Amino acid sequence: MSLTHKSLSAVLWSGADVFLRQGLQFFVSILLARLLSPEEFGLLAILSIFTGIATLFIDSGLNSALIQRQDISRKDESTVFFFNLAAGLLVALALCLSAPWIAAFFEQPALQEKNHGMASTLFSTPWIASFFEQPVLQSLTYVMALNLFVGSFGSIQGVLLTKALDFKTLMKTNAVASLLSGALAVFLAWKGFGVWSLALQILVSTLISVTLLWLWHPWRPQWIFSLVSLRSLFRFGGFMLLSGLLDTLYTRLYSVIIGKLYSARELGFYTRADNIQQLPVGVLTNVLNRVAFPVFSAAAADKARLALGMRKVLRIIMLFNIPAMLGLMAVAEPLVITLIGEKWLPSVPILQVLCLAGMMWPLHVLNLNVLMAQGHSNLFFRVEILKKIIAIIAIVIASFHGVLAIAWSQVVASVLCFPINAHYTGIFLGYSAWKQTLDILPYLAVSVLMISAIWPIHIYFTFHPAAQLGLMTGLGAFVYLLACRLFRLTAFNESWTLLVRRGSPVRNL
Repeated sequence: MSLTHKSLSAVLWSGADVFLRQGLQFFVSILLARLLSPEEFGLLAILSIFTGIATLFIDSGLNSALIQRQDISRKDESTVFFFNLAAGLLVALALCLSAPWIAAFFEQPALQEKNHGMASTLFSTPWIASFFEQPVLQSLTYVMALNLFVGSFGSIQGVLLTKALDFKTLMKTNAVASLLSGALAVFLAWKGFGVWSLALQILVSTLISVTLLWLWHPWRPQWIFSLVSLRSLFRFGGFMLLSGLLDTLYTRLYSVIIGKLYSARELGFYTRADNIQQLPVGVLTNVLNRVAFPVFSAAAADKARLALGMRKVLRIIMLFNIPAMLGLMAVAEPLVITLIGEKWLPSVPILQVLCLAGMMWPLHVLNLNVLMAQGHSNLFFRVEILKKIIAIIAIVIASFHGVLAIAWSQVVASVLCFPINAHYTGIFLGYSAWKQTLDILPYLAVSVLMISAIWPIHIYFTFHPAAQLGLMTGLGAFVYLLACRLFRLTAFNESWTLLVRRGSPVRNL
């Protein structure tokens, strides 16, 4: 198979993996949201910052180093495998030792009573019941620690599949794990297991994924561990670890602040709004991250070609992302009521604000991919430090003014950090933040026209939320596509041409 065909196949299977995995997870999350309370979702969100940081230390950037380097030997792979296992064990033990402190710091008395009641009704075995008599966050931390250690067994197979562009196997693995663990979680939630249905979903998903990776990939470790290999790989991986720590500390900081200053219930509403907002933008970003970096890297030596590619990708991605975010903001209330019920209505204003932040997210991703493609890893790290300082200051200030203010802090940080991300794109490629803004303004204008047409339906007409959602979505799509066609927007015409060509017989390959 040629490199071109292999790359195209990888893009298609990668996209299928992202759509299928996130689609399954979203469908399961809808069912669980109807069975569980916001507090129960908030509990696992509280632990996300600890598990996120722990995962980074297990990986330590070494898996990325294996993908980036072309001359990898079996000795290198085995060294990283055993390092991941040792790091997974140490991090899991450290998390277990920290569990009582975590539970005390985020004390939730009401949920603790619920945990005790569940232990007495669901379990008759004394040692199992005693496990649930501990503070609920302490018990959850132990399970999440076990999940981290189990996950470290399958890291190398996942890396090798990614390096070989074998996203088909990854898609099958993720699909089976998501489907089976999701079905188990829904069953447990229906039977009254509460927050434990969420925790066991994560653990079972990891167990299934690791098992399938070992069954479907022939790689096995050799009994070799080389400090020379480890040091060599860490020269690249160390930087990735630092960058990952910065990003995780920021993205998970809201969990700590809301969980500590407010409640698990408020965090549950925030997390649910964030998950809904992340569905469209997350799909676009994941596919974009898997495709943009290698494509931009191939064109890195030709600045004019790279700038042209960056501009074309930016316009096409924003053609989809801007209307998706503004449309989601417009239909937020009927969507939430239809999918997960009226008990989640407090998450609606949070979701609407987060959509404004999500509207700009692909701009950040694209500019950072361009910077990395040109090999400027030191500049990438400097940009990350400056952005995270601004973002953390914004979220800390906002934390004194309520959960909705915390959501607005993400919008503020997104706006302030965009020129920072685009700064070096302007220097190296002549494609500044101002030029990028001018390129996306037509798509923003047409999207505003779209929501102006559909928002009055929600304000002035009262009928079933599901019908309202369907009418607003259908009318919004019609108005947006018609406006793009009438105004002959560049990205729309390019996308339409590509679609028509793919639908026609291709004679010359």
